[in-house]
Amino acid sequence: MKKGLVLLTTLLFIATTALTGCGGGAKEGSSNGTTTPETEKKAETSSEPFELKLRHTQVGESKKNRFNILQDVVKTTEGEIAGLSVKLDGVESEVNRKEKLRAEMTNGDPPDIFDAFGSPDVKLYAENGLVADIAPILDELGIKDQFLSHTQWEKDGKIYGLPVGASIEGYFYNKEYFEKNKIEIPKTMAELDAIAEKVKKDGKIPFAIASKDAWVPLMTTNNLWTYYAGAEVTKGFAKGETKWNDPKMIEAFAKHDEWLKKGYFKQGELGLEYATQRNQIINEEAIMMYDGSWATSVFADKAQSGKMFEKVGFFMMPPLNAGDGYSIMFDSNNGYAFSQKAIDDPKKREAIKAFIKNLYNEEMQLRGLKEDGVIPSMKVEQAKLNETAKGNELLEAILAQMGEVKYTWPAFDALVQADVNTALSQQIQKMISGQATPQQVGDEVQKVQDEANAAQ
Repeated sequence: MKKGLVLLTTLLFIATTALTGCGGGAKEGSSNGTTTPETEKKAETSSEPFELKLRHTQVGESKKNRFNILQDVVKTTEGEIAGLSVKLDGVESEVNRKEKLRAEMTNGDPPDIFDAFGSPDVKLYAENGLVADIAPILDELGIKDQFLSHTQWEKDGKIYGLPVGASIEGYFYNKEYFEKNKIEIPKTMAELDAIAEKVKKDGKIPFAIASKDAWVPLMTTNNLWTYYAGAEVTKGFAKGETKWNDPKMIEAFAKHDEWLKKGYFKQGELGLEYATQRNQIINEEAIMMYDGSWATSVFADKAQSGKMFEKVGFFMMPPLNAGDGYSIMFDSNNGYAFSQKAIDDPKKREAIKAFIKNLYNEEMQLRGLKEDGVIPSMKVEQAKLNETAKGNELLEAILAQMGEVKYTWPAFDALVQADVNTALSQQIQKMISGQATPQQVGDEVQKVQDEANAAQ
């Protein structure tokens, strides 16, 4: 059994345990996914019905705009490929990533097209020949060099998927409350602390939160540790060059713990689903919320944001000291990957090629920005970005502040092993519940990190 398959089986067991605690293959062809002119012509002209299974995570009200875009791409693709029918399979993101996909990969039978994380997930799946290298298709379409980056989807010179868009993280805030109380956008961590204290004394929750899924509070922790320990620190964990229990990392965990102890987050956060976090801002129970730029679509939609429609602003987590420069997560690690079995089938390959063409183009990138607040993953002129965002003050603020960023880094789960991610998730939730100190968090995660590094 290959090392990758052993890891997949282990990951499936870990994922199933964590989820419980917290809450037919196509005909095989050539291994390199290439086709001859004859097979391409047959794929294009045959009207014999065939189906592609497309796994997506665009489920729920907050993702309706993203789902509409996907549906339009599917409809266009079906119209171009004779006999094609695309079966849409919507699954919640965490369930898809940590349960469904891992089981399907272990069984060697993933969907034809599937929502995925480039690193470390797809790179691991690629070790067993389950994910297709789509570099040849990108060459055929002439778009390989039109992406800002597909590094997180690359392994050994091959490209195993494409990011749908990019994102940053920061604080969404109640603009009217800030104006009424003469609160300025914080430029340092101390100023952010002062705002949080003022909000609490006013009987409001400083920071909206919903931590049933650990990745939600870890967005905040991740940004904190890049300020305390440095923007590059996360890259060193899997290499053994940096440690989770380094004193600077413990300072970062301690800062999060300080906010917990001061009551800056909603009580009972571990029992709250991510979707409810935004309601705390919308009903004015909370004043600030740390989240990804993808949340822009909620506040630009009157049906979802209610009386807070167009009344929410955005600022990045400020540095420890004035002049240190902003450090933010800039990620393009979520997108679509493609089954090797599907690519080996000439008809499915042509359908996948059409899907890529119809989804990954400037029109769809700008539509994603306008309708869903998703920053393009492809190269688009700044003037076009500005024009698309025009009239949407929240989106304009996000694009403008990106010009002030000094350090960028991918989210931690793109840089560490899956079992380390699981350990970190468990430990941060223990800290939130008061069952672990910041030092214990760092020590326990480092133990798992050492084991993961030794197994490499």
